[in-house]
Parts: sequence; C-alpha cells; structure tokens
Amino acid sequence: MPLMQILVEPRITIVSDGTGETAFQMSKAALVQFVDRKVILSRYKNVRSEKQIRAILKEAAEIKYLVVYTIVSRELRAYLQQQARELGVPHVDLLGPLLAGLAKYLGYEPRLVAGLLHDVNENYFRRISAMEYTVNHDDGKNLKGLEEADLVLLGISRTSKTPLSMYLSHHGWRVANIPLIRGFEVPPEILQLDPKKVVGLTIHPEVLATIRRARLQKLGQSRGGDYADLERVNDEIEYANEVFKKNKKWAVFNVTGKALEETASEIIKLMAARNLIPKHSLEGSPHVVPQIATPPPERKPEHAPSHKTSGRKKPTRPTRKSR
Repeated sequence: MPLMQILVEPRITIVSDGTGETAFQMSKAALVQFVDRKVILSRYKNVRSEKQIRAILKEAAEIKYLVVYTIVSRELRAYLQQQARELGVPHVDLLGPLLAGLAKYLGYEPRLVAGLLHDVNENYFRRISAMEYTVNHDDGKNLKGLEEADLVLLGISRTSKTPLSMYLSHHGWRVANIPLIRGFEVPPEILQLDPKKVVGLTIHPEVLATIRRARLQKLGQSRGGDYADLERVNDEIEYANEVFKKNKKWAVFNVTGKALEETASEIIKLMAARNLIPKHSLEGSPHVVPQIATPPPERKPEHAPSHKTSGRKKPTRPTRKSR
C-alpha cells in the first residue's frame, strides 16, 4: 500500500445546494458501522454553480476525498457526476435516485427548487417548541401563556390528560392540561379562552376506579385514602360533568376503553373541522399525511398436507350429486 494512502486520514466531503444537514446526518449514521478508522467529515453548503463544483472536485481529487452530495438541480447533479468521473473522484448521490423513484411512482416531476428542506427544518423546530410548551403547561402548573395554546385539556385525575398532551405535542400541538378538582374553581384564565380550543375528558366511574387502584399498587400504596374509592370517583366525575354543562361550547370526549391514538385522532378531526389545526403540526402539512404504521399480524404457516396415512381410509365427503 502506498505510504501516502496510509498517512492520509479518510475524509468525506458533503456537497449540497442547501444546508447539507441531511447528507451530514446520513453519513454520520452510516459511519457508525465503520468504527475501526477515524473519518473526517467536512461540508460545503449552498453550492449552486459549476465553478464551485469544479473547485471542490479538484481538491477532492488531490487529497482523495469521497464526495457525498444532495443536489436538486438535474443539470448541476449531472455536471458533478461527469467531473467526478473524469477526475477519478469517488462520489455518492443521496438525493437523485430518490427523486427519480418518487417521480416515477407519483407520476409527475419534482419542483427541483434548492433549499426547500429549510422550511421543513423550521417546522421541526416549531414542533420541538410545542413539546417544550406542553411540558411547561402540564397538570395546571403554569397558567401563563394559555392563550398561546393550540388546545387546552380539562379533566379529573387519571383521565389521560398528560399522555394525550404529550402525544399531541409530538405532532406539533401546543397543549396545556388542567386538572378539575372539586372544591376549586375553574381558573378564570381558561374561561377567557376561545371555547373551541378547550376540550373536556371524561371516563366511566368503574373503569377510572380500576385505573386508580392499579396506579396506587404501582406506587406501593395499597390504600391511598379514598383516591380509588368508587363513591369518591363518582363524586369527582359528577363535578366534572357539572363544569362541562356550564360551558356548553367545550367539546367533551369519553376516553373509556379507547387507545390514546384513537382519542387523539378524534380530537384532531374535531379541530380540523373547526379550522384550528396548527400550521406547524404534522396534520398541518399539505403534502404529508402522517399515519401510525403497525406491522401486519403474523400469519400461521400453512403446512402442506401430509402424504402419510394411519392405515384407515379417510371417509370422503359426499358430493352434491350423491346426496
């Protein structure tokens, strides 16, 4: 092996007409599989001319870089490929084959506008902000900034307020949830909100009592006062129903026997009908329809019929004519 090849550390140069973040992260993920040698990652952003590409490839040819690129423009991509072949520069196109495959499948050509992913990244950071908001407004611990919420959930203890809030926040919703407690008035901040953004949660008393008992057992508290007592539970649900009746414009969902995703889907449908889907949420994207994919159920293997017999002839089923 030539001495130069031993001394020079392997290097990957990212070339992109945008930020290059996609290629950078994908390269990092792939390099996890190659732990024996240190690899240097460098990045060229906003590369949108042949002159820029020529300069990068000449450098790559001299120092034996691998060029990994995400370039939207067909012409610029073809130019890079041609120059890389002529200069003997190894290169990997991360975006071109995917664009071609999508165009073939969808039946029309892509827009081929550089930098569009920046908008997607902006939405990503907005969703991170939504998650932070939801954590800071969990269980009524912060009533400031409620007017910034996309959704406010109300319900007594163990009606899935927090899990539902967190689930929706991962979809980009800024959610606040407030507990309803008998003896305490509903905070006036909630009554000042747009009632279309407020949703109440209720549940069957016996189911709630069972959930609370399981919760106490998990915490090692077998009794826990009257928290899981059916009479106490009925009293709390009655109080919550009284609050909901006073505020008839609030939607109310019964979560009894429903999976978290099912309740979330129902709420999203309601908010969509009210034109209150936040733009930065997954549901607000005009191009992507998010779905929760579950693997298909396992099928039992179909065994071929055995050719062995036990000695007795299996009775034949009479045909329609012989009946």
